Amino acid sequence: MRYEGVLTKMRTEIVDEVQYYLIWEKDFINFNQLIDKKISLNFLRYQCLNCGLEKKIYRQGFCFDCFTSIPQAGDWVIKPELSRAHLDEEDRDLEYEKKAQLQPHVVYLANSSDVKVGVTRRSQIPTRWIDQGAHEAIEIVEVPNRYLAGITEVALKDHVSDKTNWRKMLTNDILDLNLEEEREKLKQYIPEEAREYYLASNKETEIKFPVRKFPEKVKSLNLIKNPYYEGILKGIKGQYLIFDDGTVFNVRSNEGLVVELKVLV
Repeated sequence: MRYEGVLTKMRTEIVDEVQYYLIWEKDFINFNQLIDKKISLNFLRYQCLNCGLEKKIYRQGFCFDCFTSIPQAGDWVIKPELSRAHLDEEDRDLEYEKKAQLQPHVVYLANSSDVKVGVTRRSQIPTRWIDQGAHEAIEIVEVPNRYLAGITEVALKDHVSDKTNWRKMLTNDILDLNLEEEREKLKQYIPEEAREYYLASNKETEIKFPVRKFPEKVKSLNLIKNPYYEGILKGIKGQYLIFDDGTVFNVRSNEGLVVELKVLV
């Protein structure tokens, strides 16, 4: 079997364990069905996710010109505390920014390697947690806009990490924690503007990933430096494909790369 297309973040759904789908222009792959099969990845060229041109990818699947101009890549995307749509202030495109920023957002705790705090749109739960490889997660506050979520995350970062240790996550070097207790410890640090939105009764969500064998050590596949790779797929966690030799490939970090994928066995 042979597939060819531009990489985008794998789509997911939760059933007994997370199901992963790679969507091509005219086809799709359920990666769960490829576990324990030998597959190959071959880098062919770049294709910007915005302009569609064959230009080197800079960040987030966009070429440099698009990344520095389109509203989808504004600074507020990575730093939600910089959001200004609630003040009717434009960054790059106020209409787009109002749609994206002026909707319910959640500040959460996710446990993928260690407990971390994060922000996402309400509509992206549990997708955001899956993408981070979290085996358990819980909401802290649900606020009406991205700015309030951003300042809450900033306040809580002084007391809990906002980073994921991807190596620990992929080797399954994790601890199960009581996230309801962890949330209660952080309650006192929530900014005054967001305290009324505290979620005291939400229960933690548990997530099971389709991994048949976790590697003892991981090595990241760079398709730009090494355009061809083949190996036996042993699992998927976060947005990573995990192979039998300890190689891992972050699909999301390689958005905008056109690849050929073959199922060899």
